[in-house]
Amino acid sequence: MDALPLNQILNGNSIEILHTLPESSVDLVFADPPYNLQLQNDLYRPDQSKVDAVNNKWDKFSSFETYDTFTRGWLSATRRVLKDSGTIWVIGSYHNIFRVGAIMQDLGFWILNDVIWLKTNPMPNFRGVRFTNAHETMIWAQKKKGVKYTFNHKAMKALNDDLQMRSDWVIPLATGKERIKSNGTKAHPTQKPEGLLYRVLLSSTNPGDVVLDPFFGSGTTGAVAKKLGRNFIGIERDKKYVKVAQKRINAIELPPAEAVTTSERRNQVRVPFGALLESGLLTVGQKLYFAKGKREAVVLSNGHIKCGKITGSIHSVAKELSNSPANGWDAWMYKENGKLRVIDELRERIRLKR
Repeated sequence: MDALPLNQILNGNSIEILHTLPESSVDLVFADPPYNLQLQNDLYRPDQSKVDAVNNKWDKFSSFETYDTFTRGWLSATRRVLKDSGTIWVIGSYHNIFRVGAIMQDLGFWILNDVIWLKTNPMPNFRGVRFTNAHETMIWAQKKKGVKYTFNHKAMKALNDDLQMRSDWVIPLATGKERIKSNGTKAHPTQKPEGLLYRVLLSSTNPGDVVLDPFFGSGTTGAVAKKLGRNFIGIERDKKYVKVAQKRINAIELPPAEAVTTSERRNQVRVPFGALLESGLLTVGQKLYFAKGKREAVVLSNGHIKCGKITGSIHSVAKELSNSPANGWDAWMYKENGKLRVIDELRERIRLKR
């Protein structure tokens, strides 16, 4: 397979299909593999009604050794198609995630975070013999340690009311209108909520990136990818799920390009503070105003600033004043037409000219 099958669902065995894709060709992998729940019998509520649990054949493995071999196979295959700068998310529960994590490390993945999905509406433990299992774990890892990868910190912060996003995500299960139904019943037993994939894709991909899901299921990854202007490749062996996912994705309209663009400063051209002096946007001796208090600084000819007895870069002086790490571009303001504006606006003017 020479060209990538973008925005297509490939029907068949995940490992076999992965071997046909070009090496180092996708930006992100999101994997929701079988959890190996090891359910031996049907589950019943106290009123003797049967629980609609995961008892499908695709989740059954004869032993941990068999499951580990399966896990090593698909992880190796996905690692081959990931770009060196790519990352992978794998979701699981206590049944499998620890085994998966160990195998990922054995294969050379470098773990960046484990993110806990806290369910606001978890299924109770009907027998009352264990704690209610109210969370699942996602492992986020890069293909190669030390290689620059995508993390849209600013976008995630904006999504979280301008607070840094934490690693515990409180999101409800897919229920109600979001739950895909077929003949009145769940179309897929482990459908993930779109809110979960929204954070995954927004945080670690850019518009136009290629997202691969080797266990596509009901198509949540593809649906969110389309909504965010990303490309997807889905692999699913069950034709019934392929039909469900395709119908779901076809119903989604592509968003306008300007709506999905997120500007991360770390991906932009670097502009040193001294460039503001060289371009005449600031002048030597001009006053800057500290955003977090009534402090003033003077701009020096070498690109440093002086605030009282403290002299240094815009970042180091801001750090000294706030007693914590600080981004000088957000911490200092200048006056224009009598109004205070953050100096980062001046940096953006230079970028627009380049």
